[in-house]
Amino acid sequence: MTDTEAQQLKSLGLAVINTELEAISALRDRIDDNFVTACQHLLNCEGRIVVIGMGKSGHIGGKIAATLASTGSPAFFVHPGEASHGDLGMITDKDVVLALSNSGETSEVLTILPLIKRLGIPLIAMTGKPFSTIAQSAHAHIDVSADKEACPLGLAPTSSTTTALVMGDALAISLLEARGFTAEDFALSHPGGNLGRRLLLHVSDIMHTGSAIPKINDKALISDALVEMTDKGLGMTAVINDNDNIVGIFTDGDLRRVLAQTINVHTTAIADFMTTDCITGQPTMLAAEILELMQRHKINALLITDDEQQLVGAINMHDLLRAGVV
Repeated sequence: MTDTEAQQLKSLGLAVINTELEAISALRDRIDDNFVTACQHLLNCEGRIVVIGMGKSGHIGGKIAATLASTGSPAFFVHPGEASHGDLGMITDKDVVLALSNSGETSEVLTILPLIKRLGIPLIAMTGKPFSTIAQSAHAHIDVSADKEACPLGLAPTSSTTTALVMGDALAISLLEARGFTAEDFALSHPGGNLGRRLLLHVSDIMHTGSAIPKINDKALISDALVEMTDKGLGMTAVINDNDNIVGIFTDGDLRRVLAQTINVHTTAIADFMTTDCITGQPTMLAAEILELMQRHKINALLITDDEQQLVGAINMHDLLRAGVV
């Protein structure tokens, strides 16, 4: 490929982006009373938001339905062609229908309009033709028209699908804010994702407990600590007194400082080299909070205590990595 051909491809790609940017910019003036009315119907929906659309509008509708559902507005997509062959039974008299059609005259959508009206439920339309049949039949119409498609032939839905997608996002996020939807709420619908793990996973879910907790008595020797650390594999050990209270921690870092000196680990007490002012966490903390605590103090392992400051667990950075929190 010549430099000229390469430059031509870049120019074509840039032209598409500029055309779609212009179409998106025009949407600013369409966040009007119709948009507010649409939001009010969606907020008042006692059932679910049923999104319908054919062809490319259907693909955009599917994404809009997914975005609504994941941001606190229960929604699902129904193919209008299938709706007239039985799937209309999925729509109840407590739902709201959101119909997408660039032309506003999609025959499959027009076919089910009388049935939607018979149910007596609100119809929100997003079309590129404000005076189309679908637009005029709606309780609220949002104009998502694009002056021109990015396709040089003016045929392939490009700018028009982009404007519909952006307006769908505007609806979803406006509803999210109006409902007071939080990051924790979002995580509940995304338990398998990274955000879900960060906002739902607690320390108690992944910490080491019982006999898996590395701990030695404060009268033990450094050599005893090495055996315990090797056995439990967390890179540290708690140091406790006869009453099971934490009096310190001995870590890999402490061990390196010991080895840097000419000290006999078989005769030297752990109390001489342990860290007494140790950071601890609680089992009710989020794993993400523990991660932030460990990063802030530049430590790789942490002891977990209950409200009475009794040792109940231990956790290290590898545990957070395995849990997908890092």
